[in-house]
Amino acid sequence: MSDYRHNLLFGSFITPINQPPQQAVTLARLSERLGLDIVTFQDHPYQPEYLDTWTLLSYVAASTTSISIAPNVANLPLRLPSVLARSVASLDLLSGGRVELGLGAGGFWDAIAAFGGQRLTPRESVSALREAIEIIRGIWDVDAEHALKVEGERYRVIGAKRGPAPSHDIGIWLGAYKPAMLALTGAVADGWLPSLGYIEKMDLAEANSRIDEAAHLAGRNPGDIRRLLNVFGEFSPRSSGMLQGPSTQWIEQLADLVLNDGISAFILGGDDPGTLERFAEEVAPALRELVAAERSQPRRSGAHGTSIVKPVGERDVVSNGPDDAKADRDASQVVADTTTVSNNARTQYERL
Repeated sequence: MSDYRHNLLFGSFITPINQPPQQAVTLARLSERLGLDIVTFQDHPYQPEYLDTWTLLSYVAASTTSISIAPNVANLPLRLPSVLARSVASLDLLSGGRVELGLGAGGFWDAIAAFGGQRLTPRESVSALREAIEIIRGIWDVDAEHALKVEGERYRVIGAKRGPAPSHDIGIWLGAYKPAMLALTGAVADGWLPSLGYIEKMDLAEANSRIDEAAHLAGRNPGDIRRLLNVFGEFSPRSSGMLQGPSTQWIEQLADLVLNDGISAFILGGDDPGTLERFAEEVAPALRELVAAERSQPRRSGAHGTSIVKPVGERDVVSNGPDDAKADRDASQVVADTTTVSNNARTQYERL
């Protein structure tokens, strides 16, 4: 159990419905007025009831002044990575450095294929995401001496001109759950962005371990990878489950996720203004205060204890059953492939 000791972030995860068309924008403005750090929107281009996410992000950026914005997460199979890189950097420049990039490999393949995207296997989708990240970062790397060349199995750019560079170092946060995706997160990503419900609290420790191990194998510090979490809940007088109860319960449960599971950003899903207000006004400040007090104490183990992230050889390795053996081999190959790609890129383009 580890606290990676990132500063806490709080945000909203708003449904981009198109009727009424201004609802998502109104909730984004409310998020900013409440002092939240970031507002995010899911990206499902094949969903006719939703606004196009990138158009919405651009509109929200022009309608706000301080809050950060991000897709949660961008649908890579329907967003060409070279074009997405320029879109992200352009909006970051126009917004004064307020854009982050949540990125996913794709999941609803029937809908993606129906909308014109290519259906990929799980292995192919992870490989495509790895290639896309290299392309996106390559487009942003305007200091490289040569044009960008990435000859991937899914994505190829041959002599692409780089730029523009974003206004700030944009974080690439991956929505990841399975071993190969978690390994890719540890090897190349800036953050991990799952959703509570798709992943259970009991599984966070194993997922963090996989990310940490992949980071070590890639020569990275696991503590540099931010752990974010989409959360869903309801305020009520009595407790009835995870984030189902009074604000004091929310604070206690989220503090446990910070101090024992390394989560440092909570993005609240839902479109109810009252819930958003209580989250921002009752939970966020109290949680910041509680975590700051805990972090000021000597590091210790146990409930609400924190621990230093140790090198992989000094930590307990999660024991996997035989069903996970193939997944572990795939995850190891992701790290090996990513390391090879990074070394080649460093040699050719003096980057990564």
